[in-house]
Amino acid sequence: MSALYALFPDPASAQSAYDTLRHESSRLGIDAEKIVVVSSEPYEGYEFMHEHSNSYMFPIAALGGILGGLSGYLLAAYTQRAYPLVTGGMPIVTSWTNGIVIYETTMLGAILTTLVTLLITAGLPNSKPTLSDPEIWNGKILVGVTDPPPPSRNELETKLRNAGAVVIKDWPATA
Repeated sequence: MSALYALFPDPASAQSAYDTLRHESSRLGIDAEKIVVVSSEPYEGYEFMHEHSNSYMFPIAALGGILGGLSGYLLAAYTQRAYPLVTGGMPIVTSWTNGIVIYETTMLGAILTTLVTLLITAGLPNSKPTLSDPEIWNGKILVGVTDPPPPSRNELETKLRNAGAVVIKDWPATA
């Protein structure tokens, strides 16, 4: 993977570059999904941040909790029926004591599902190289294009400069 990217000092100029690249993507021969924006913090109210704003973590965690609770109930009930003890006329499967097991497995299911969902949505573990620059951690915003077509590289650089780029770089860095 190669990339051409620019660093921007503020979110408004990064949004301008993002809009320009999206608008000119078909003419420049780039796929709009190959436009990359990387920042050290989320910027509310800017379109370039909406791409990653939708998360299904809460409903998936709730489903994990429901499945965990159901598994806990089934584990406790089947164990009590498989090894019946003499209870003196009381029920074999008791709700109050099973509530502890159900509660714990509900929490375990929700926590494990949240952890797995977080790892998947974050793309971890990731063995592929990712587009980054040390200046991002100093407040700059990276806007770039992965695998840009060679004929449009000069025009891409011009568009990025016109949008207010501080510096334009190739990735991986050429010697």
